[in-house]
Amino acid sequence: MTAPAIARPPADALALPWRVRAAMLVRMLGIQGAWNYETMMGNGVAFALEPALRLLPGGKGGDRYRRAMARHSGYFNAHPYLAALAVGALARAELDGVPEAQIDRFRVAAPGPLGSVGDRLVWAGWVPFCSAVALLAFGLGATPWGVVLLFLAAYNVLHIGLRVWGLHAGWTHGLRMAQALANPVLREGPAHVARATAFVAGIALPVAAQGIIGPGRAVLGGVLAAVSAGAVLVTVLHGRIEGWRLATLVLAAFVLYTMVR
Repeated sequence: MTAPAIARPPADALALPWRVRAAMLVRMLGIQGAWNYETMMGNGVAFALEPALRLLPGGKGGDRYRRAMARHSGYFNAHPYLAALAVGALARAELDGVPEAQIDRFRVAAPGPLGSVGDRLVWAGWVPFCSAVALLAFGLGATPWGVVLLFLAAYNVLHIGLRVWGLHAGWTHGLRMAQALANPVLREGPAHVARATAFVAGIALPVAAQGIIGPGRAVLGGVLAAVSAGAVLVTVLHGRIEGWRLATLVLAAFVLYTMVR
């Protein structure tokens, strides 16, 4: 006689209480607080997961709670903002009763994609863009505090947004994280941000230089117009021509002009 199967609520019937979501989001702000060379941000992942793990059968201190905390305190290394996606997915997996071996395989596979996507979108894309916007604001006469506040406001739009979205998307998709990573913002965002950064930086640099040098430099107006046109050209030709080739062509044209002048 076979034992009856343990009845579990369907996946869609589970809901993560808002107080638990809020506690996890706050804890994810310190996900790198216990970073070390042995487990990387593993301790931080377990710390962020802990409010959800209290909902496991047996509650805090129960056998499943202790095993889950020990498992998630192990090695895990991903982008700290997109780690929220893994935290949501792992919380869903634990509360759904997914086998431990499957959860372990996910923890091994997830860091690579999360780190790669996060690095391209945030470190190589959004941070330079926010810096260029802040530099442009400085050149246009913003106060030092205004520049700092503008940078922080622009930067945290993506920073906080990724954490909130990641926890929700991870919980929604569970271990099928690839569906969340197919989001257009993650796939196409880095390319669009790179173009925007090139355009804004091309305007911000001469404007900031004018702010530093001060009035009375008529030649700077011509430089500003030329750099603005160059920024538009670089943006249009992005991905079609390498930067050093374009710079060489412009330099050659300038040399030729000075020779025939």
